Amino acid sequence: MEATAAPAADAAALVLRDGVIMLGAAMIFVMLFRRLGLGAVLGYLVAGALIGPDGLGLISAPDEMLRVAEIGIVLLLFLVGLELQPRRLWRLKQDIFGLGLLQVTVSGLALAALVHFVGGFSLAASLAIGLPLALSSTAQVLPSLRADGSIHTQAGERAFSVLLFQDLSIVPLLTIVAALSRAPADPATPPGWQLALFTIAAIGGLVLAGRFLINPLFQLVGRISERELFIVAGLFVVLASAAVMESLHLSTALGAFIAGVMLADSPYRHELEADIDPFRSILLGLFFLAVGMMLDLEAIAERPLFVIGMAAALIAVKASVLFGIARAFRMPPRKALKLGLLLSQGGEFGFVLFAAAQNAALIAPEAASLFGAIVTVSMATTPFLMMFNDWLDRRSARGDTAGLDGPEHSEASEAIVVGYGRFGQTVAQMMMAKGIRVTLIDIKPSQIELSGSFGMKVYYGDGTRTDLLRLAGAADAKALLFCIDGAALTAQRLQPIMDAFPQAAIFVRTFDRRQLLALRPLGTHYVARELFESAVAMGREALALFCFDAEEVDRVEAEYRRRDAERLDIQESSGDLLALKERMFGPRNQIPDRETG
Repeated sequence: MEATAAPAADAAALVLRDGVIMLGAAMIFVMLFRRLGLGAVLGYLVAGALIGPDGLGLISAPDEMLRVAEIGIVLLLFLVGLELQPRRLWRLKQDIFGLGLLQVTVSGLALAALVHFVGGFSLAASLAIGLPLALSSTAQVLPSLRADGSIHTQAGERAFSVLLFQDLSIVPLLTIVAALSRAPADPATPPGWQLALFTIAAIGGLVLAGRFLINPLFQLVGRISERELFIVAGLFVVLASAAVMESLHLSTALGAFIAGVMLADSPYRHELEADIDPFRSILLGLFFLAVGMMLDLEAIAERPLFVIGMAAALIAVKASVLFGIARAFRMPPRKALKLGLLLSQGGEFGFVLFAAAQNAALIAPEAASLFGAIVTVSMATTPFLMMFNDWLDRRSARGDTAGLDGPEHSEASEAIVVGYGRFGQTVAQMMMAKGIRVTLIDIKPSQIELSGSFGMKVYYGDGTRTDLLRLAGAADAKALLFCIDGAALTAQRLQPIMDAFPQAAIFVRTFDRRQLLALRPLGTHYVARELFESAVAMGREALALFCFDAEEVDRVEAEYRRRDAERLDIQESSGDLLALKERMFGPRNQIPDRETG
């Protein structure tokens, strides 16, 4: 008994020690690389390489950590699925099966030819290496698309479409490797045609489960109003979907994605996203840490020029192919170039396919390690490529903004309106109606040009920058009104502005309830929820249509506003979006008729 307890205690101590080392290294390097503007992913990769077997040797089993951390990719695809309603996904079918198919096919064959002629590998080995190199890093690209909201733009949707097709292509690529295999067939592995049938059946089964099991499950959990149970149910659905696909030798991430799509129209979508996102962030960080730990530094040291040259060639080929295909799909040149650079790195599924090629006796273990290192190096270049793209954007913007005045040319004013779109126009014109001097700032040259045709002088610049606001006279302004679209103004960007101009009342337009809750603790003068007032106005008109008198309409509006404000206060103090949900009006929770004399 004591003999078995001792190894268990040693194992627990080892796990604890490894956890402290990994999290400590990740914390230090991510903070450092964030400070340098190089992004968290590169920090995780460098930290992993330093503490891994080929570095300081502090962690000896990175492959086990990688298997656990891959759940982060599963959670990521689930969250992406939550943002894509089935009808929107159907709208993307041409990009998924057109742009995605062309990218994987053309890039894969071009890279296979490159490996064959430069590396001297056989045709079969070159295909087994080149086709996996065509895949990009879902774990690296999607978080950046979600973070800045660009996943909802046309360019972001096309990048996602390519990534989704790449996930779907895992099965046919494994089938190709199996068909080229020189090793005896593994009786436990299903043939390719059977995997294809499994894929179709699994997708259909998950769709049916989403409609008849998953949504009813969350309705039941929602009635209990226990947040911990809601988190458990969310993780259960994600992992169960992934486990079904894993049992069929299919992509676990694809299963989680389908489960997310099935819940995209659910009223619980936002709560699920808020509850699961922290797990996704932690596990994705550990995933990149494990990828860094698996980096074969000896392979790089033996053939440094080959690794660096092939990584550069990989990026150049994929970026060029994607640029050409995107232009054929009528994307503007700048957006096509950004798409090519964004998806130019190798991907995490390349490690899986290299291992399959090694087991199929198509490539030696040394080759699998070498090209694994090439993929990792290419992933490390992505932050620098995005910095290069941002530089091109700024240079292009300078060309577009030639002749546009910056806010340093503005006259002294009492208020500064940042963002002169459909929202900012109303705010600014209402102040101008009473003779208040207003400085208008916008970052879109087209909007500035359009406003000029109406006689409005709008100055060009990023109005969320403290230095630019100072040039506009913010130090003497009575009010700063941020009317910009979306969730661009975070608490981290707003706080320095409030510190720099304490005399100015801060007005902010927020995208949704979550952004409102994030900004309220800052003590802004006024925060307006986008569409809230217009939604209330439409609700008033709808009540009037059903013959409710003006007094009753006023009473309903006042009670709705009172309950909404009450819920906001409790949600802010508790951090729980589900707090006081029983105060929401619904079929079983109506406002009683007013008493009549």
